[in-house]
Amino acid sequence: MGSFPYPSTRQPVVADEVVATSQPTAAAAALEMFAAGGDAVDAAVAAAVALAVTEPVLNGIGGDLFALVGEPDGSCWALDASGRSPAALDPTPLLGNPAMPLRGWDTVTVPGAVSGWALLAERGTLGLDRVMAPAIRLAEDGFLVAPITAAAWAKAPEAYADASFVAAFLPGGRAPSAGDRFRLDGAAETLRRIASDGDAAFYRGALAAAVERFARSGGGALRADDLAAHRSEWVRPVEAAFAEWGLVELPPATQGLAALLGTAIVDRVGLAGADPDGPGAVHVQVEATKLALAVTREVVADRDRMQVSVDDLLATEFVDGLAERIEDDRARDPGHGRPAPGGTVYVATGDRHGRVVSLIQSNFVGFGSGLVVPGTGISLQNRGAGFSTDPRSPNVVAPGVRPFHTIIPGMVRTPTGERMAMGMVGGPLQPQGHLQMLVRAALSGLDPQAIIDTPRWRVDDGLDLAVEPGWDPSTLDDLARRGHHVRVETGRSGFGGAQAVLSLPSGGWMAASDGRKDGHAAGR
Repeated sequence: MGSFPYPSTRQPVVADEVVATSQPTAAAAALEMFAAGGDAVDAAVAAAVALAVTEPVLNGIGGDLFALVGEPDGSCWALDASGRSPAALDPTPLLGNPAMPLRGWDTVTVPGAVSGWALLAERGTLGLDRVMAPAIRLAEDGFLVAPITAAAWAKAPEAYADASFVAAFLPGGRAPSAGDRFRLDGAAETLRRIASDGDAAFYRGALAAAVERFARSGGGALRADDLAAHRSEWVRPVEAAFAEWGLVELPPATQGLAALLGTAIVDRVGLAGADPDGPGAVHVQVEATKLALAVTREVVADRDRMQVSVDDLLATEFVDGLAERIEDDRARDPGHGRPAPGGTVYVATGDRHGRVVSLIQSNFVGFGSGLVVPGTGISLQNRGAGFSTDPRSPNVVAPGVRPFHTIIPGMVRTPTGERMAMGMVGGPLQPQGHLQMLVRAALSGLDPQAIIDTPRWRVDDGLDLAVEPGWDPSTLDDLARRGHHVRVETGRSGFGGAQAVLSLPSGGWMAASDGRKDGHAAGR
């Protein structure tokens, strides 16, 4: 704790009430809730709604949400606020294609984030109308576009051409620059309706009717009945252990299983006393990650369609079989394929009562489907791109089901009872990032900021292994000798962005935020 062995652009924040996220305006929204007497849940929802306004390149009102909430007594509950494909979706034209389309109406699923905000707010103390107030102000007054957000936004004209998107996000035909003030047409009114009337204002009535009209005009299958039928669910979280440290994740259809399997495999192989920067430790984690991703790709789907249980997949016999496939001196390709892309925002909060929240929400890839309901600020997600087009897959595209989900909030339990809410955005990097953060914390005892500042690696297709600058050249040479196709990437966008808050034995929290993103950690 308190050591910084890597170049750091941030200092950890210690306080009784904390938030860490990717936009300063979202962190300010969380602090406003704490100042009003709110708890960690209120703060997390306020930040999440603010992010839906100020970081539209990755999330929005039309996305999905997952959350883990740790209570002072050590218990943890999980929220799945993800939506299903439209009931009228015809999968026939999609089956047998090489892959799902990345954008357009075939990728649109029911947005779940709004229902997630409402359900979480019920377990807070201030109420939905109060926690949404900062985001409504940001939408109404406009917000100043942050630098890293602006850089991502600048790529939008190459990827999105639908008139609804251009009108909403490319006024005058261009993306806003860093420091420009941006107002998203209709978002303030949409949020005001939700704050006043709850999530029913989104899933029924005028907004749902507007979504259906827009879908019908473009040949989409989404209907008001799909929105009215949506229900978010409280679900049982799942846990795996490494060296007496616990990692808690959401169950399928998220890829939390990949993080859990990777953790369990590394625990079976054993890294006691290993240098977390050394080639041996990295090699084991990389090989475990590839095996975990391969299994996840084959079996994870809507949990109602899963053909094998998560408990069976995490059972000792199955994990031991995977661990035995790791060779100390040889990298292998278990057929994990190229991990899916993604785009996500993440929030971690902790309060003076000991409550902690790990929350993630997303439109999936970038702005999502590229379809924006006119006059509402609702950018519809493209989460349906996560379906398989293989009729043999449990994740095959079909009407009325949840697709495979890349976004995962994480929670860590230390052997001495501390808890760390942590997450890492960046699609395929998320389960890999959870494993890296957990192993580094367990092996080195570094504080959250040092763990976040650490140079990262990323499994790509086959034997490809991307790494950030900062690794010891001898480590990279050793990894290459073992067969990894090592590639140093100078850009930081491919290595995600992490946030974390860690409970302290003396009470209070240590919060940390990633310099790879625009935001920061803050406390009071």
